[in-house]
Amino acid sequence: MVVRYRIHLEARDLAAATINQRLAAVRRLAHEAADSGLLSPELAACIQRVKGAKQLGHRSGNWLTLEQSANLLNSACGDGLRERRDYAMLAMLLGCGLRRSELVGLAIEKVEVRQGHWVIVDLVGKGGHIRTIPIPQWVKLGVDRWTTASGVSTGRLFRAIGKNATVHGDGLCENAVWCIVGRYCGKIGLDNVAPHDLRRTCAKLCHASGGELEQIQFLLGHASVQTTERYLGCKQNLSSTVNDRFNIASLLQSTD
Repeated sequence: MVVRYRIHLEARDLAAATINQRLAAVRRLAHEAADSGLLSPELAACIQRVKGAKQLGHRSGNWLTLEQSANLLNSACGDGLRERRDYAMLAMLLGCGLRRSELVGLAIEKVEVRQGHWVIVDLVGKGGHIRTIPIPQWVKLGVDRWTTASGVSTGRLFRAIGKNATVHGDGLCENAVWCIVGRYCGKIGLDNVAPHDLRRTCAKLCHASGGELEQIQFLLGHASVQTTERYLGCKQNLSSTVNDRFNIASLLQSTD
């Protein structure tokens, strides 16, 4: 039955990572059922041996350049309440590398000053990982424009805006982030840009500016540095190799 389930998932053209994640849930359920006496250990062992889908390479990511990122933010500039909110949300995605769920769930109480720098403290992200995220000054200015105009001082930072240009409700849904990103990307001629692509863009811009891989990993909250490398689209640079950067030859004795 589990093998047939895997074949069914493969027939739907799902990504290998998605298939393997669902099979992992089945294996875990079988393990717990065996521990509780609801499933024979032999059958649970057979389920554990069902192979997952092979992952051949990784899907290519989508990144914005520095100029495209600036154009995206400029397209959201305005003095209206909606424009101020949307600008602040886009700035958070590009400047802090937040996920959609983290953005809509962000409470204003989480924004504090630590070591002389504005940060989001103790943000609980994917997999329960907790991290502290530095907020660049230009992002904080955008957030301040939104909070000053909206009067939001407690609870979730980003709220819905009604037709009469007033804030209502206690937050936004994740689909709203999709709509906002798509709307402003469409204004500057960018198609098929997802909110997660702005998170990838944040990582790549940090790396292009000389940011250390380890610090980018901390910023994004990745458990594995390999995941961070995929976000950066790292490729081997043979025109400027890393092992040419240390000049040991000047310290060697001549062999002439």
